[in-house]
Amino acid sequence: MEKALQIISSELAEFEDHFRHSVKSNVPLLDRIMRYIVKRKGKQLRPMFVFLSAKLGGNVNPSTYRAASLVEILHTATLVHDDVVDDSLERRSFFSINALWKNKIAVLVGDYLYSRGLLLSLDNGDLKPLQILTTAIKLMSEGELLQLEKARNLNLEEDIYYEIISAKTASLLASACAAGASTTFSSDADVEQMRLFGEKVGMAFQIRDDLFDYGNQDVGKPTGNDIKEKKLTLPLIYTLNTCEKDLRKKIIHIVKNENTNKEKVKFVIDAVENAGGITYARQKMMAFKEEAMAILFKFPKNDVRDALEELVIFTIDRTM
Repeated sequence: MEKALQIISSELAEFEDHFRHSVKSNVPLLDRIMRYIVKRKGKQLRPMFVFLSAKLGGNVNPSTYRAASLVEILHTATLVHDDVVDDSLERRSFFSINALWKNKIAVLVGDYLYSRGLLLSLDNGDLKPLQILTTAIKLMSEGELLQLEKARNLNLEEDIYYEIISAKTASLLASACAAGASTTFSSDADVEQMRLFGEKVGMAFQIRDDLFDYGNQDVGKPTGNDIKEKKLTLPLIYTLNTCEKDLRKKIIHIVKNENTNKEKVKFVIDAVENAGGITYARQKMMAFKEEAMAILFKFPKNDVRDALEELVIFTIDRTM
């Protein structure tokens, strides 16, 4: 993603200061936790999509920086709360907030981040980006609850899976593109096109995550983590919906009752690969990528569009 980094390098550097200032607190404990979070941020893919989507429509302005900060603040808040819900002790190979400061503080930290994000937009009159991002947070919560409701009996249909990942994962990336675009585009139709573009990229992004769990020549050694956590991802859903009844019954039994047994998990991984689940998921991932590109190519060709194209390819080809 060299072109993308080159085009928005100055914006990303300035964004760091904006984000750091946006989450600063006068409470010593909270400020210490915020500094810990700032130092351990990820690749910042979502802020990158914000800036490039904005540049596709015009010049980056103060509201663009606030939109990028809002996206990152709300995304961070969801991760902090997710780690509590999942009882996860690590985030990006570092200790999670709940691992270091316990669940009660982690929940309050997530609440603080949500409030900071809301105030950042309200205090500056950025109502459109706020509406876009608040809708995404609502969808993410609904997606999590829908997944919990539907996955208990391990009988998840493919259309329900798409509904879940559209809400859980794709909605935030879609809102990042729409929020950025809303700060420069004058046409609501163009903003909506950028939202759809981000949604398609987000769908492909999540399926790529699904594939990481199974490992092949593209993604390396399988982990089986999703199976251990009883998560139904696309390769497994395809296998359960197409395999013989006896194999389906055996896979469901393993996922429900023997999901910590390495040999049993490997059996499921091998069964998914033999059933064509990995190939099928990859085909679906590439189809969403092509849909995203078709939307992007409706806009005039220039360096910014090329950078967005490159960023999409990066999200699909990433190895972690």
